[in-house]
Amino acid sequence: MDNETAETEAIQQVVAAVDRAQRARDAEAFLALFHPDAVWTTAHGRVLVGFDAIAEFTRSVLPGAQGTGDVTYETRHIRFLRPDVAAVKVSQVDHSADGSEGSPLYVMTKQDDGRWLLHVGQNTAVRFDQVPR
Repeated sequence: MDNETAETEAIQQVVAAVDRAQRARDAEAFLALFHPDAVWTTAHGRVLVGFDAIAEFTRSVLPGAQGTGDVTYETRHIRFLRPDVAAVKVSQVDHSADGSEGSPLYVMTKQDDGRWLLHVGQNTAVRFDQVPR
């Protein structure tokens, strides 16, 4: 397995961990995926700067989130900006009755210990009335 394939698989595992943490509404598992200096923008435009702000928000909303928990996160595209920085496009689909979708973009950075962490996240709600047919 070449290095880019190994790094791609490692990044896909982070997205899979996001999926598991969100489905389980496990704030601590989700927060373990973040770089300390992360910047996160929610689908509704709330900007959270730094781990403490992300943690406060996540701990307040994730455990009591509404819905069935049947939301999936799937890697759609990975672009390596440098060997240790990747832009990762994700598909977020709520399979419950409301059927909402999100289109997150994660910027992940590889740490000295080899782990990939979420460094920047921008989620965008998909509005079907705005999508060209």
